[in-house]
Amino acid sequence: MREKIKVFLKRNTLRKILLGNPWIYHNEILKIEGSVSPGDIVDIYDSSKSFIGRGYINPNSKITVRILTRKEEEINKEFFRERILKAWEYRKKLVDTRSCRVVFGEADFLPGLIIDKFEDILVIQTLSLGIDRFKETIVEVLEEIFQPRGIYERNDVPVREIEGLPQIKGFLKGNFDPIIEIEENGLKILVDVKDGQKTGYFLDQRENRAALKGLVDGAEVLDAFSYTGSFALHALKFGAERVVAVDSSDYALELAKKNAILNGFLEKIEFIEENAFDLLRKFHKEGRNFDVVILDPPAFAKSQKSLENALRGYKEINLRAMKIIRDGGFLITCSCSQHVSPEIFQRVIESASHDANRILRLIEFRYQAKDHPILYSHPESLYLKCGIYQVLKKE
Repeated sequence: MREKIKVFLKRNTLRKILLGNPWIYHNEILKIEGSVSPGDIVDIYDSSKSFIGRGYINPNSKITVRILTRKEEEINKEFFRERILKAWEYRKKLVDTRSCRVVFGEADFLPGLIIDKFEDILVIQTLSLGIDRFKETIVEVLEEIFQPRGIYERNDVPVREIEGLPQIKGFLKGNFDPIIEIEENGLKILVDVKDGQKTGYFLDQRENRAALKGLVDGAEVLDAFSYTGSFALHALKFGAERVVAVDSSDYALELAKKNAILNGFLEKIEFIEENAFDLLRKFHKEGRNFDVVILDPPAFAKSQKSLENALRGYKEINLRAMKIIRDGGFLITCSCSQHVSPEIFQRVIESASHDANRILRLIEFRYQAKDHPILYSHPESLYLKCGIYQVLKKE
């Protein structure tokens, strides 16, 4: 029987935790009773010794405790089976489960765990020490529930080093071709689970890509930060006349070309390997205009400290984009920086429109796909913003 380690919280922390937030920071802890090793399961109490929940601890991390359950239950194989099955049932009600995010960390009450499904291949990330200790158990559960052809580990992310974990990636089950063909909104798309960004593909934009329908018919479209071309492909599927796809990665563009060939769109896409900031300035200087511009950059704000510089970056690319959009055209602009709130992002877009001497008409403001759920009690689970605007010249 394990020694019970007790973590007592300061009184001013209690409300946040009782409302459902799963993170406990080091400065929110009153005291710890018991001998603690990083990754241990601990019980959490308020200052009056009432039980609050159970989670795992890492004294070396700023987020010291992550809550797994509000019950006095064992954290074992059956616990993970139940949680993963609940997450899977949720997805089956809402999304095409041939390829989707199966587990989204804290939003599925499994802090630090990411599981993506690409057809019959699963990709797993265990991003914190506490959850990494259960990796073998989680893989066993996944094999039993999904019976996948293969499982790949994409733990080559810097955040693991903060937790005292190495960056690693590789096959956990099977020996398969890591480039997987999936279908999204009727398009065929190649996903590289070994060398692609994150787990190989950005499933979180699935519904935002589908929102291009009706905006791009007959249009000339610029897809900046195009990665492997999924927005570009959707634009062509929904009737765009021509698309310019821009990315700084030659590897991403090579896969984008293969995706274009796979869908019969190669003749309608121009691929440019260049920094998107530089190209937007160049297009403006040359007087080159588009009916629709799509901006889906990587996260500019990796931390709160980098927020100010990130906002300048978001403002610049949006300002440049607005200046090359024809009167009455459309801007689809995204931010995946968790530190940039929807309100801040919208203010940046508004400020950019003033400096660009344009009027914006909001069509809709969107978030991440439904298989990346948002918990109100955990604001960090809301990270992806997608604004769709009509851009009008001032008369």
